[in-house]
Amino acid sequence: MTITSPLQPTDRTKLRRSKERAATDRAVLHNVLLDGMFCHLGVVVDGAPLVLPTAYGVDLGTGPDGTLYLHGSVAARSVVAAPDQTICVTVTHADGLVLARSAFHHSVNYRSAVIFGVPRLVTDPDEKLRGLNRIVDHLVPGRSHSVRPPNRKELAKTSVLALSLTEASVKTRAGEANDDEEDLDLPHWTGVIPLKVVAEEPVTNSDCDLLIPAHIRTRANQLGASASRAEWL
Repeated sequence: MTITSPLQPTDRTKLRRSKERAATDRAVLHNVLLDGMFCHLGVVVDGAPLVLPTAYGVDLGTGPDGTLYLHGSVAARSVVAAPDQTICVTVTHADGLVLARSAFHHSVNYRSAVIFGVPRLVTDPDEKLRGLNRIVDHLVPGRSHSVRPPNRKELAKTSVLALSLTEASVKTRAGEANDDEEDLDLPHWTGVIPLKVVAEEPVTNSDCDLLIPAHIRTRANQLGASASRAEWL
């Protein structure tokens, strides 16, 4: 199911600076999340803010606006505290360094998403496994079908949080530097250094004698790896 309802700004998600960079198309939010690999989970623990890099998965077919799945140890303070409060999850892509003639106008081309909400602890066994599979497949699509699934003991040690994508904002910047007109004749180079995540050649574990499987090849190729075809399955 494709969710097409536009993002509805709230007091927390409404942009107050550079409002022209806001995106209201929910598809832009989905693309930022699907293109990302890790998020930052912000939660208050013992009265102090705690922000942690976290793996995540996305399911656009659950809930009215889709669901973000987060996981962690059952004993993790962030996971224990999160269901009792509003949390903040951010995903950011740095797409380019924007270099202007003046220091003031240096910038970054980026895509970023911020999601607010009170997460729920997933207790249904089927949804919990589905959420964990989403997280694994988010990093390498198809991986969950190519490995041993988690057993009871492993599931008991792992918590999964589900966060609705209802309250979210997206902000982006693209393009070249914007210098003041009076600086255009200054003898300083101006332009953009594009940035992207690039995979290197996959490295097989020392205790593994298998060829690199197709789903690994596909993911590495998506990320620009230049592995020798002779090593692919």
